[in-house]
Amino acid sequence: MSRSAIRLTSWLAAILVVVALGGMWLKSAKPDRPIDLLARSVKSGNLSVDYSIGQALSDVKRLSLNTVNVPVIVKIDDLDSSTMSLDPDSILKARKLMKELREKGITMIVEPYPWIGGGQFYETDWNPSDVEAFFDNWTNIVKELLEQVVVPEGAAAVCVASNLVHLEHRKDRWSRLIDEVRGEFDGLVTYKTNWWYTADWDDESKQAFERKLNNPIFGKVDFISIASYFELSDRPVNTVDQLKADLLKSSAYSRGQNIVGEIERLHEKWNKPIFLGELGFPKRQYAARHPWNPNPSERYDGAEQARGFEAYRQSFDQPWFMGFSVFAIGEDGEDKNYYPSEESAEVIRNW
Repeated sequence: MSRSAIRLTSWLAAILVVVALGGMWLKSAKPDRPIDLLARSVKSGNLSVDYSIGQALSDVKRLSLNTVNVPVIVKIDDLDSSTMSLDPDSILKARKLMKELREKGITMIVEPYPWIGGGQFYETDWNPSDVEAFFDNWTNIVKELLEQVVVPEGAAAVCVASNLVHLEHRKDRWSRLIDEVRGEFDGLVTYKTNWWYTADWDDESKQAFERKLNNPIFGKVDFISIASYFELSDRPVNTVDQLKADLLKSSAYSRGQNIVGEIERLHEKWNKPIFLGELGFPKRQYAARHPWNPNPSERYDGAEQARGFEAYRQSFDQPWFMGFSVFAIGEDGEDKNYYPSEESAEVIRNW
């Protein structure tokens, strides 16, 4: 081989080494593109805001989950506040957990979680006094979350808001926010609406559902998320068959609400997959009457919680159903009434 050929071969080898090293650096600097949530049946868990990383990882294994909904705390003073800030400790903990989840092949959804008055108020009651200032500030919060957590840690989706019932009607501002998110994030975008009720004897409830159904926010997202605390039954204890019947015609307050049918209408209206982004029951009797209440009674009943999950599992075997997220995992203290019982864990593993 001539000297020029040898030099050329050496140069080519050097270039290949540089390219290979560069590729390794890029791989370490930026996560692989996340799994497309829409291409799988999503079996997720919502983390309690006070989760521990060890317990979160243990619960993923215990429940055979393939996805985790990671909350990042947004600190808010009170229910009429229009200003807010991301909690730096929550950011650091989320990033640490997400690195471990990514290594295990677990898909991640990230959401900004309103932490109002140190956690003493519910986001469903948040009604900012200056709505325009709220949207300006909330948009900045979501963008900051994208920059600091969602993109660098390879989340598959971001939930731009959850359960903000007093603000959901602001279609123009939500649409603008979603457009801005898409300009900075090539993953999936969703919005989580709160549960609702309709009653045969209540025309206003039916009109409220029609307003929700026709809200164009749901046409802007990649999939529709629902916090699914629907009131099913007035009975302290139920069979699975009773709860399945209640999902088609709720007996709670004699409403007769067809919950599955109304959710299907939401899918048909916007042609979007449906994700039960929060699905939980307290481990108590009367869990099906007020699933949103962690203490509907003082009587423990892990089997009643499990029957709630089983009724949803059987009722939502639908082609438009994308999956569910169990509320809540990551902390199993005595006050965690939503943490899945052993009976519930068996249902969830087999879903």
